[in-house]
Amino acid sequence: MDSMIDNSLHATRRASIHPTAIVAHGAEIGPGVAIGPFCTVGPNVVIEAGAKLISHVVVEGHTRIGEDAQLFPFCTVGLAPQDMKYRDEPTACEIGARTLVREHCTVHRGTATGVGVTRVGTDCMLMNVVHVAHDCQLGNHVIVANNVVMGGHVTIGDHAVVGGSAAIHQFVRIGRAAMIGGVSGVEGDVIPFGSVIGNRARLAALNVIGLRRRGFDKAAVQRLHVAFRALFSKQGVFAQRLEATRAKFGDDPLVAEVLGFIDAPSQRGLIRAE
Repeated sequence: MDSMIDNSLHATRRASIHPTAIVAHGAEIGPGVAIGPFCTVGPNVVIEAGAKLISHVVVEGHTRIGEDAQLFPFCTVGLAPQDMKYRDEPTACEIGARTLVREHCTVHRGTATGVGVTRVGTDCMLMNVVHVAHDCQLGNHVIVANNVVMGGHVTIGDHAVVGGSAAIHQFVRIGRAAMIGGVSGVEGDVIPFGSVIGNRARLAALNVIGLRRRGFDKAAVQRLHVAFRALFSKQGVFAQRLEATRAKFGDDPLVAEVLGFIDAPSQRGLIRAE
């Protein structure tokens, strides 16, 4: 077994690899990396400095694990996507620096018919039994709670929080600092700073607590709240409310971000308030 890892560790003597781990020829292992018992690392994997594979972790494909990331027991990263059209193309997977991937998570690599790479950003936490499907794009500081499942091509903005056991339909976009309530079925796009909840998720409110935690001042949050009520009022036609909100509040940076998100192309449509 030692012969399997000598070449890949030639320039990385400070790495710590348990004798029961299997690291293929060609894998790039950075300084200070710790690979625990019974881990498997494929030949096209790059593991950057200080990252830790606790034990029983499988990393395959053209996968990059960022600095100081931690992968916990029985998670798998970079394996083939669950897509019947996939033909073993050399697609990729990326886990950002300092991200935690907890027990039994699955993060699949991208597809040739998608963007070709599945990305999880920096300083994220994927709690136990999260599934990140092919071509998903998660921003930085994203928290995904236990048992969340997401279909392919999902996009999640920075600082978003996804509650436990939520199910996110493929191609859904979730905006920056949004909050997804636990056990919600998310079939449409969620605006930045929005909060959705329900078996078929509805837009319930702004994620005010998240905004405060991100350091937005009270006046900015208040302006966004006034625009939110105007935009998602039950009176009139949505397209007319959208243009009226743009005319009245479009110069506000937070409101402009929400309007830009609504204007962007969408394959699933927008979740609105009831």
